[in-house]
Amino acid sequence: MADMPMDIMTDLFLRLPASTLVRCRVLSKPCFSLIDSPDFISSHLHHTLETGDHLMILLRGPRLLVTVDLDSPDKVSDVEHPLKAGGLTEVFGSCNGLIGLSNSPTDMALFNPSTRQIHRLPAEPVDFPEGSRTRGYVFYGFGYDSVNEDYKVVRMIQCKGGAADELVFGFPYEVKVFSLKMNSWKRIKRLLPAIQLLFYFYYHLLYRRGYGVLACNSLHWVLPRRPGLIAFNIIIRFDLASEEFEILSFPESLAHENIDIGVLEGCLCLMCNHEFTSVDVWVMKEYKGTWSKVFSVPKPKSVESFDFMRPLLYSKDRRKVLIEVNNAKLLWFDLGSKRLRTLRIKDCDSSYSAELLVSSLVLGCKGDPSEAKRRRERLALEDKMMQQRNKRDDFLSKGFKLVL
Repeated sequence: MADMPMDIMTDLFLRLPASTLVRCRVLSKPCFSLIDSPDFISSHLHHTLETGDHLMILLRGPRLLVTVDLDSPDKVSDVEHPLKAGGLTEVFGSCNGLIGLSNSPTDMALFNPSTRQIHRLPAEPVDFPEGSRTRGYVFYGFGYDSVNEDYKVVRMIQCKGGAADELVFGFPYEVKVFSLKMNSWKRIKRLLPAIQLLFYFYYHLLYRRGYGVLACNSLHWVLPRRPGLIAFNIIIRFDLASEEFEILSFPESLAHENIDIGVLEGCLCLMCNHEFTSVDVWVMKEYKGTWSKVFSVPKPKSVESFDFMRPLLYSKDRRKVLIEVNNAKLLWFDLGSKRLRTLRIKDCDSSYSAELLVSSLVLGCKGDPSEAKRRRERLALEDKMMQQRNKRDDFLSKGFKLVL
């Protein structure tokens, strides 16, 4: 390896998954320096996104978080992360190999399952307005701002004063954005009136609609229609570069339908849900351009109703689409025959929801400095306790000898 030209070594390493590259760092000092360099991390990510290699599915369920190799569903790996607490940890987004984790609005982190590196977000308090004492619904969003080359987390929190507030239209709320580059939060003050509606009608949203959908440098949420109160659906967009909210237009024919939002091959898509028959998938191939209906998925015989359906990706031959149904199972949908086939995953028989995950070195291999510091302190404490235990054992041993 030491005699191999650096350009050949680089080309070889670009083709390997991040989990393998982490182990390759110990081969030599040149390997260590190459794999840890920002230029290589960026090139590796670009190569992975361009080729579609080393794609994984992150499965999450009740106390379950595992990764599955898409090309080899038998390769299942438990995901252990330092944010784990006694309860359930939310996964509120995936981007460039990172996932957003949350135990609460003030206990959050960005985590790379491939390298097991974590960056804890600084604890950011909720600035309750006058008269408010507790938090209500929370919306999250996570994505990469390609304009400013920065990873950002959006946190939107509804504030409440008490049970009586639930009967009053309009709750106070706050929106804050975290920048990984700055490692700090800031409050967004220019907000749309529709954001207020988003909170008020949250209980009418499908599961996942509290998590922003990333496409074209923006996060998106759907505010669904509600007969008698909201006449039509609204799509809310948050531009990660300008950090401003806007309303995004979509086909008028879908304004009064039951819709949800997703992303397919980097393009924003809408799912028009005909609950007991099928789901139509619409795609906007050019952002803020025209929408087109690309395919329709019939209701599987194995489910009573189509409560939720989301396309994840096309197969490499583009003849099939992997879809998630009712946050419980994954199916391959054949675009030609219109048939559905369950994706069997080893040791995962219970219900789960899924996120696409790429293998990347984002966050590097050194990890979060504060986490590393905590680990050193813990090891130092354990070492000190061990030394004290040894001293005590020696003392007791000598004491017994004197008695004898």
